[in-house]
Amino acid sequence: MAEKRKLLVVEVAALGWDLVREQAAVLAPLGLTFSPLRPVFPAVTCAVQAALRTGLPPPANGMPSNGIYDRALRRTFFWEQSAALLAPGRVWESLRGRGGRVGTLFWQQSLGDTTDLVLSPAPVHKHHGGMIQDCYAKPAGLYQELCAGLGRPFNLMRYWGPLAGLPATRWITDATLAVLRSPQRAPELLLTYLPHLDYALQKYGPEDSRRVGRAVGELAGELGRLLTGAAAAGYDVWVFGDYAITPARQVVYPNRELRQAGLLALRQVGRRTYPDFHAARALAMVDHQAAHVFVQGGAADRAAARTALAGLPGVAEVRDGDGGAGGDLVLVAAPGAWFAYPWWEDPAEAPDYAGHVDIHSKPGFDPCELFWGWPPGRTGQTPAKVRGTHGRDDAPAAFAATGGQPAAASPAGHLELAAALRAWCRGG
Repeated sequence: MAEKRKLLVVEVAALGWDLVREQAAVLAPLGLTFSPLRPVFPAVTCAVQAALRTGLPPPANGMPSNGIYDRALRRTFFWEQSAALLAPGRVWESLRGRGGRVGTLFWQQSLGDTTDLVLSPAPVHKHHGGMIQDCYAKPAGLYQELCAGLGRPFNLMRYWGPLAGLPATRWITDATLAVLRSPQRAPELLLTYLPHLDYALQKYGPEDSRRVGRAVGELAGELGRLLTGAAAAGYDVWVFGDYAITPARQVVYPNRELRQAGLLALRQVGRRTYPDFHAARALAMVDHQAAHVFVQGGAADRAAARTALAGLPGVAEVRDGDGGAGGDLVLVAAPGAWFAYPWWEDPAEAPDYAGHVDIHSKPGFDPCELFWGWPPGRTGQTPAKVRGTHGRDDAPAAFAATGGQPAAASPAGHLELAAALRAWCRGG
């Protein structure tokens, strides 16, 4: 009887093609041959992961960025975890239709997905502040089982925030290996995620060769363990980057510009200001090098928003959006530029959440959360400290595979990789 085909797909945050070439000596012991991989736009985590699972580009895949804007609720939502946010259909449907099993570890929008195994951070936020660290698991009990086997729980503080780093990747590596070795748990297709390289590149920039070299060396160690463990369990391995991080040299504030143009309305709460999305005529939901602009009014407001933002230094292009989840206008940052969410210049106006790790309240991704701020215990509020960014689709990510390539040639981009994964699941 033929042995079942098994595949481990490893997404490495910020594994870029230029980085792989620059760090070739560090990665050489892995025995992998990397090739460039064209990212989808925007090249950000949720949009890429949604593309891999649905085979569709953003925003058609349901995730225009790491955040979404609900026009009825007039609210932004970042890092929401429901799989129902994604477009219907998964690349693995044929595999599961034949009785094959699929698992995802630490992939976004995975709760409730059509998989047999799920593990994703899901803390419980306490009423008077603080949180109870926990992970959502399918089947129930999987997280407790892994914690017992690994001898430690997953520490969310090491996954994001000023303390984020190698321990998050190491725990996920250990958990992935535990699943691969388990006769009861191991699926035919397992997708996992290694995050920590991204933190070093955003904080210090790709030009800091000493710190980046150390982070790549750490990554090589964890990837090496995965490759060894996967081979022992009979798995082929595909390794891919979701985006490449490029130097960040210019911060762009589209919401300040919309405010100055009279298009962004604000609520005054004491000395602080908060966006009033119900009264705003336009707002920008920012995410690294892309910003989705939602216009509440008609053609005149859309034209006014375009005029205000098109001339903003650091904006390379103002595209028409899809009028739905992708926004009415889409800003593309110039190389070296990235978009920050603040609408204020006076620090006294900053909302309370500005100085905290609060990924759900801010109307944009905030890499300042990787830095400590003042007073102690708060996070940074100085965007100029950020040294690396991503999101444009002209900086290729990287791909490599064991056991032969997934197609006749290396996939050209994320959508081709999704097609190759679909073909693998069909047995092709």
